[in-house]
Amino acid sequence: QVQLVESGGGLVQAGGCLRLSCAASGRTFSSYAMGWFRRAPGKEREFVAAISRNSGVTRYADNVKGRFTVSRTNAKNLVYLQMNSLKPEDTAVYYCAAVLATSIVATPGTYDYWGQGTQVTVSS
Repeated sequence: QVQLVESGGGLVQAGGCLRLSCAASGRTFSSYAMGWFRRAPGKEREFVAAISRNSGVTRYADNVKGRFTVSRTNAKNLVYLQMNSLKPEDTAVYYCAAVLATSIVATPGTYDYWGQGTQVTVSS
């Protein structure tokens, strides 16, 4: 069992930055690939970024590539999402998720565990 708790969301102006953190419980964090997803009002949940178990591979959605960076620190059971050059369309609830997998995945239905989400609001 893995419990995930996101933090770091908030209100920011367009062009600003935020760093989201996701703290994971359990001693097997390094066995899980991690992903970030988001859900904007009235929209489906969408993939944002993912990182492999050992940080060797990352993947990003096209609409965040070059602006967002996913990273993790296995020794501290933490995964991060650094978000730069934020746009109003980045406004959403952001979720981290964990999947027991050797490779990264972008399909939300594949993930085993989810956090409760943190709100990010970007004003224009």
